[in-house]
Amino acid sequence: MGVVDEAEIVRWYGRWQPWTVEQVADLFEGWPYPWWIAGGYALDAFTGLSRDHSDIDVAVLRRDIPALRAHLGANYHCWAAGSGTLRPLTADEPQLPSWADQCWVREHAAAPWRADILANADRDGAWVFRRDPTIVLPLEELVWRDSNGTAYQRPEITLAWKAKHQRAKDDADLDRTWHLLNPAARAWLRVTLTRLAPDHPWLAKTAEPDSG
Repeated sequence: MGVVDEAEIVRWYGRWQPWTVEQVADLFEGWPYPWWIAGGYALDAFTGLSRDHSDIDVAVLRRDIPALRAHLGANYHCWAAGSGTLRPLTADEPQLPSWADQCWVREHAAAPWRADILANADRDGAWVFRRDPTIVLPLEELVWRDSNGTAYQRPEITLAWKAKHQRAKDDADLDRTWHLLNPAARAWLRVTLTRLAPDHPWLAKTAEPDSG
């Protein structure tokens, strides 16, 4: 996969002005289904270090997208996003089409995009990793919560997702996160990367020093 040109995305699809985590939490007040923060903001929360973000990734289960559209009501428009295509979700067609794994949200056509909703597959309510469907986790093992109760995707899982892109910001996210991971999280990430991309440069970067 080539490097994503974010300026070109803005040129084609419009600008972004992402919600803050607090604004997302307010928006999801009363939402009865699982949701959590993923991507760079999840690593901000884990590390206590922040960086600039072009968007905010909010994860839900794919099956709950129609309910999310109803929850947002008339105040926001939801668009299926994937494969370079955007298509509005409507009352007649509220579910994501097969080609889309994301839902972009904004107030109206002249407004900036506010959130990238990631639609996650599940198996009997357990989360399925799209990069490797053999990885299935109960939701309580997928996330951790801050003192406000906001759920964030575990950092090693977030890094495993980001590893595919190999962008400069993903390398920086690894650098700021790796030394804070516990041994079990480090081992999980290395095992997962080895299975998905055995020649990935992060494997050399995170190799444990030879104690011999």
